[in-house]
Amino acid sequence: MGIFERYLSVWVALCIVAGVVLGNLMPGVFQAIAAIEYSQINLVVALLIWLMIYPMMVQIDFGAIKDVGKKPKGIMLTLVMNWLVKPFTMAALGWLFFKVLFAGWVDPQSANEYIAGMILLGVAPCTAMVFVWSQLTKGDANYTLVQVSVNDIIMIFAFAPIAALLLGVNDIVIPWQTLFLSVLLYVLLPLIAGVITRKQLNKGGTEQRVSAFLAKAKPWSVIGLLATVVLLFGFQAQTIVAKPLIILLIAIPLLLQTYGIFAITYAIAKKMHLPHNVAAPAGLISTSNFFELAVAVAIALFGLNSGAALATVVGVLVEVPVMLSLVWFANRTRHWFS
Repeated sequence: MGIFERYLSVWVALCIVAGVVLGNLMPGVFQAIAAIEYSQINLVVALLIWLMIYPMMVQIDFGAIKDVGKKPKGIMLTLVMNWLVKPFTMAALGWLFFKVLFAGWVDPQSANEYIAGMILLGVAPCTAMVFVWSQLTKGDANYTLVQVSVNDIIMIFAFAPIAALLLGVNDIVIPWQTLFLSVLLYVLLPLIAGVITRKQLNKGGTEQRVSAFLAKAKPWSVIGLLATVVLLFGFQAQTIVAKPLIILLIAIPLLLQTYGIFAITYAIAKKMHLPHNVAAPAGLISTSNFFELAVAVAIALFGLNSGAALATVVGVLVEVPVMLSLVWFANRTRHWFS
C-alpha cells in the first residue's frame, strides 16, 4: 500500500475538518459550486468522481472472466453475499437505527436520507480497494480479479433495480430517470472507457504499460476522492456544526453491517472448506463497498446537501480502518483453514 492508501482514513478525516471549516467561512463559494449542475448531476462533483472511478476500471481485466469456473464455490459465496444478503441487511439496519433506536434524535426527513445513503452503500460492492485487501491477506489474485470483474458486470444490471426496490420499501421516492442516468454515468461509461484504455495499453502484449499508466493515474484518483469529501462536508458544514453527533450515529450501523457481513461470509467459507487464500478475499470482497459510486448516486438522487450524501461519505471514513482490522483478523486466523 502506498502512503495515500495506508493513511486514507487520516486524509479523509483532515478533509472533513477542512470542508467543515471552509464551509462555514466561505458558504457562498460552496453555494456557487452546488449551482453548477445539469439534470440533477453536479458537474464539478461528477468530474471528481470520474477521476476516482476511471483508474479503477482500467485496473480490471475482464479477460479473466473466462476463469470463472476455476473457483466456483468462492465466486458463488461472494455473489450471494453481495447481491442477495448485504443490500437487505444494510436496509434493515438503517431502518432499525434511524426509525426506531435513533428516532428521537433525528427528524423523519433526515432519517429517510440517512437510510437511503446506507442502502446505496450496501448495493455497491467494492471494485478497487479489494485488490489491496486481498494482497494483504495473501489472497488468490486470480480469484479476486474474476470476482471483481463479475461484480462489475452484474452491477450494470442489478444496481438500479435493487436500489429502487429497497428505497421504495423504506418509502423513499426516487426519480428513476436520475437513477439510471447515474448508473450510465458512473458505472457503464467508466467501465467502457477502462476496457478500451486497457486494450490499447495491452497492444504490446505486456502488462508493464498498464502498470505504468495506473501508477500515474492513481494519485489523481485519490485527489478526486479527497476533493469530493471537502466539497461534501463544505456543503453540509452548517448542519454538521449544528448537529455534531450525526457522524457517530451514522457510523454505528455501518460498523455493525461491516463486521457482521464479514463474520457471516468468513464462517460460511470455513464451513465450505475453502482454502484461506479464497476465504479471506471472499469475506473482504463481501464486506467492502464501492463508496465512490454510492457518493455519486446519492448526490444525483438527493442533492449535495442531503443526508444521503453525508451517509455515503461517512462510509468512506469508516471503511479503511475497519477493513484493515479485518485484514489483521484474517491473517491471525489463517490456521483455521486447511
